[in-house]
Amino acid sequence: MRLAMFVFVVLLAWRSEAAAAAERFIVLASTTSTENSGLLADLLPRFRAASGIAVRVVAVGTGAALRLGGRGDADVVLVHSRQAELDFVAAGHGVERREVMFNDFVIVGPADDPAQAGGDDVLRALRRIRGHPFVSRGDDSGTHRKELMLWRVAEIDAAAASGNWYLESGAGMGATLNLAAAKGAYALTDRATWLAFGNRRGLELLVAGDDRLRNVYGVMLVNPARHPVKAAAGRSFISWLMNEGQAAIGAFRIKGQQAFWLLGGKP
Repeated sequence: MRLAMFVFVVLLAWRSEAAAAAERFIVLASTTSTENSGLLADLLPRFRAASGIAVRVVAVGTGAALRLGGRGDADVVLVHSRQAELDFVAAGHGVERREVMFNDFVIVGPADDPAQAGGDDVLRALRRIRGHPFVSRGDDSGTHRKELMLWRVAEIDAAAASGNWYLESGAGMGATLNLAAAKGAYALTDRATWLAFGNRRGLELLVAGDDRLRNVYGVMLVNPARHPVKAAAGRSFISWLMNEGQAAIGAFRIKGQQAFWLLGGKP
């Protein structure tokens, strides 16, 4: 009896392992915004139904996602920092880059807007915010890189104020917004994460509509010449995103509001 039970358990474990091995899947290194907004939860079951391929997501900042791809720990990378993506391809880590969609960044802050930063001019807003509490992600994400670029264009050395009015969370967008809410501070966020964010505690959207806040997402296959990636399945996913998936991206809503746009449209 004990022998029969042992054989049954071994066979059951073997079948489970065999089923897991037989499952077709890819690893997608992507951003916290695509995960936190619910976009991937909407798209990936559609792709699996169409292709039979599951997608396992590692949601991190853009810098971390590119590093995962560079080590061969992902099959496909979906991020939002154009220059970093081009550098990734130029270094031979990624191939077949395509631009999938875009949304925009916004600045949120206290409802009473003590810096009087509100409006549609992001550089004017940053110059007014200087000296008021501002929370940066500080994590080498696409959002963080965009924010640093905007400070430079505004001719403000925010890093010199680190620990003073300029605070760094070293965390994802949700945690950064939570800290901004707790501190009554300003922050740069992508619109999709802001729409999905529930713990606003007095924060409001204050700055939006500046073309400099456009946020384009690019997708790439990790270079199969360098790493043993699942190239065929990865290409299937990219092809689906650029074709059938476009309608699903355009139809995606957060609380009734559009969060991502196809490249022919504008928020």
